[in-house]
Amino acid sequence: MDGSPKTMAQQVADTITTLQIQRTGHAPKAVTVVLSNDTLVVTLHEALSPAEIVLSQTAAGAEQVQHYHRKLFETSVDILSAEIKRITGIAVCETGVEVETTTGAVVHAFTSGVMVQVFRLNGSVPAEIWNGEES
Repeated sequence: MDGSPKTMAQQVADTITTLQIQRTGHAPKAVTVVLSNDTLVVTLHEALSPAEIVLSQTAAGAEQVQHYHRKLFETSVDILSAEIKRITGIAVCETGVEVETTTGAVVHAFTSGVMVQVFRLNGSVPAEIWNGEES
């Protein structure tokens, strides 16, 4: 690493990764963070454990995995929201989670191992601050 300060996106990704490991014991392969106006989308790539992937191969198992990840999100959304506010300086006013294991169009978890978390902020983060261009 070159020692330059991390962008807000990098800080959010690092925080989400740490919390995911603490909650599940499994690190996602990668985390993507996208900000568009007041909507923050966090995608956890290959975030399901090998056991969850196997379990998701049946309808009943996929339902169990969906339920588990919805509950994880519900029980940790306050912590996630507080961390996002700490990093961005803007409060989270809405969150959403949807799990769709059959189509791959997902918000939070699905059988391919991708999770998407969406946070709607109570204001906008200026692009130059988000990108680390302003000191």
